[in-house]
Amino acid sequence: MNSQNNQILPKACYHCGEKVPEFTNFNVEILGEQRAMCCPGCQSVAQTIIGSGLVSYYQYRTAPAQKADLVPEQLQTLIHYDNKDVQSEFVRCKDNLFEVTLSLDGVSCAACAWLIEKQVSMQKGVVSIRVNTTTHRAILTWDKTQVKLSTLLSVIHKLGYTAAPFEADKQEAIYHQQMKQYLYRLGIAGLATMQVMMLAVALYLEVFGDLEPEFKSYFRWVSLIFATPVMLYSALPFYLNAWRSIQSKTLGMDVPVSLAMIFAYISSLIATVTETGEVFFESISMFAFFLLLGRFLEMRARRKAAAASGNLLKLIPAMATLLDGKQVPVKTLEVGDKIRVLPGEHIPSDGTIICGRVHIDESMLTGESVPVVKGINDHVYAGTLNGDESFELNVTSTKTDSMISSIIRLQDEAQLSKPRIAQLADVVARYFVATILFIAGCTWVYWHQVQPEDAFWIMLSVLVATCPCALSLATPTALTCATSKLGHLGILLRKGHVFETLCKVDHLVVDKTGTLTHGNIIISHIHTLSDLSKTQVAAIASSLESHANHPIARAFDTYQDPNVQVSDVENIIGAGLIGKYQGKCVKIGSASFVLNAVQATQANQVYLSIEDKHVATFSFQDPIRAESKAFIERFKQAGISVTLLTGDSDLNAKLVANEIGIENVVAQAKPEDKLNYLNRLNQSKITMMIGDGINDAPTLAGAHLSVAMGGGTDAAKASADMVLLGDKLDRILAARELAIHTRSIIRQNLAWSLGYNALILPLAVAGFVAPYFAVVGMSASSIIVVSNSLRLLKGQ
Repeated sequence: MNSQNNQILPKACYHCGEKVPEFTNFNVEILGEQRAMCCPGCQSVAQTIIGSGLVSYYQYRTAPAQKADLVPEQLQTLIHYDNKDVQSEFVRCKDNLFEVTLSLDGVSCAACAWLIEKQVSMQKGVVSIRVNTTTHRAILTWDKTQVKLSTLLSVIHKLGYTAAPFEADKQEAIYHQQMKQYLYRLGIAGLATMQVMMLAVALYLEVFGDLEPEFKSYFRWVSLIFATPVMLYSALPFYLNAWRSIQSKTLGMDVPVSLAMIFAYISSLIATVTETGEVFFESISMFAFFLLLGRFLEMRARRKAAAASGNLLKLIPAMATLLDGKQVPVKTLEVGDKIRVLPGEHIPSDGTIICGRVHIDESMLTGESVPVVKGINDHVYAGTLNGDESFELNVTSTKTDSMISSIIRLQDEAQLSKPRIAQLADVVARYFVATILFIAGCTWVYWHQVQPEDAFWIMLSVLVATCPCALSLATPTALTCATSKLGHLGILLRKGHVFETLCKVDHLVVDKTGTLTHGNIIISHIHTLSDLSKTQVAAIASSLESHANHPIARAFDTYQDPNVQVSDVENIIGAGLIGKYQGKCVKIGSASFVLNAVQATQANQVYLSIEDKHVATFSFQDPIRAESKAFIERFKQAGISVTLLTGDSDLNAKLVANEIGIENVVAQAKPEDKLNYLNRLNQSKITMMIGDGINDAPTLAGAHLSVAMGGGTDAAKASADMVLLGDKLDRILAARELAIHTRSIIRQNLAWSLGYNALILPLAVAGFVAPYFAVVGMSASSIIVVSNSLRLLKGQ
């Protein structure tokens, strides 16, 4: 054997590719094998990447990473998030800025959210950050050229919170870990409470009558032993939250809670050692137990409310099958890839069907249980369920840009956009804590002069009984539950003001084609007025209309001829299209546009001209939706005025309006005419606009509240506050009822939380509320608010 073949080549660092020095032993297990590292820096970063569940970085990277220097421990856990390959899984580019959805750990109230938003917003390069206290998520937008993501994450970590890019599976694991920790803390507090309460009965009720002083002292010491683990372990989350607030010069709800427990424990400890005064060990244990129980139930309620959107991601399979049978991770699919979807499988990616005719269950998107028939060139979405036939699919978007990911992202954005009532509740809760602390201090001063022996426990009762937990939960829990319910109805919420505005709408403005009608238009008759045949004029019209995205345009798809091509096509929104065919000017659209202001004599027609000469008339049919008449009637019964606003001819518009019962009709309106009409209406009415076309986009953007049909154009959806995924108009009625119910729930929550505090505060200050009753009352108040909000999920 050649000696050169026996030569051992120097090892390359698996992380950065540099030479591994001799006599070093820096290894990390990656993808089932021990990988050599050149230095402790690379070893630490590699361990962090693996420990964070991002091993896919090493699977799909295209080049070695830069050599890792030794950095502070905190940055070692975050630095890998700056890697471009790692970021591709969760960072989105939006208007030359970058956006990421973060999961947060440690957020317990509105003050936590305010603190994170305030501190991160102060950093250079941050455009915005919005925190949702219910879902424990945040949406961060930043300029990558000015600041690194790891730097912003480290700012959050320095505040005492944990932040990482949101991943549904990872979030599930974190949730279960948190629940397990709460159960441990709750169990210790519960056991201690039972033991200390038995001893308290002997001490306070003198069960043994002539109990000797040394036995009283013994019972106190035993109570101290049981209460200490509760103080040091069970109640630790309250102290951490309070310390974060104090460090940041804010006042969260855990500040009075922590002060009450610490004061009670220290005073009881002094009383036990000196054998003088009262002890409150039973109140401490009970307080921790009930507060932890409330937080535990609150976490479960938050989880139930927030799980609907997050669970959608679980419907996307992990692997996809290429046409050659090879299995590849879904996250690696790129636009243009071809895959095969087998019977009964969830579709792995958004795309168009290139082979096959199948039934697709889209209930997870639209709420409709009846499968939809899909054929060649039809669009299907990741997470929807294939029927009994396999088909081939052309991938049109990555997992990050899929419809499901967009829905989750938009729902998070909508929940982060707080209505005025939620903003007011957050402000009130922050100032309420300061007020309570001041009142508690004044209470102690007063009772110390009047009745010194009772001053401390009265102050303790004030701190405990009036904790604003319920006030902070009143609005966000209700809005999160309502958003989840709305998604179940097949409505995508894009703006947070929807629930507030939907209750106030008093004028409905609705488009015709594709909204009140199905938009599944067919050409029923072709009338020619030249030497050109029907086939020829239809092919010219189809080539022109292929440059538009409107139901009428799609009716010409079946007449496409690859040998007939129209060039230089321009879309005159609200009128028609104009282009060049064999050097001649061709137009298609309304009579006024194509025939130089000559009006149509019949409904449901479009016209074609060559060099301004009328060559063909196309008659079409567009059936009215079965639910349109009942939909309009329900709005009228609610006292809401209705206007049909359309760019179609007056004759077409009135035919539809008369059939479904709309008296007010505005027809032949161009996009600017629609917007001008709406602006005039907005001066005296709260308007809701429903539309589906490009020509509806300006009007949708200008209405107080706008709804885009799911089958409409992307421009319309981008301008709308809500998107009706299933095109079922009656879902909008259900959304309005839900909005009214949500408003009622929020008012009930606020009335209860404010009313409870208004009632309990004077009673506590007057000394009529014992500490243990204050504990029960405060915890019950929070549980009542959360349970009331969960009623919005009924039937989901």
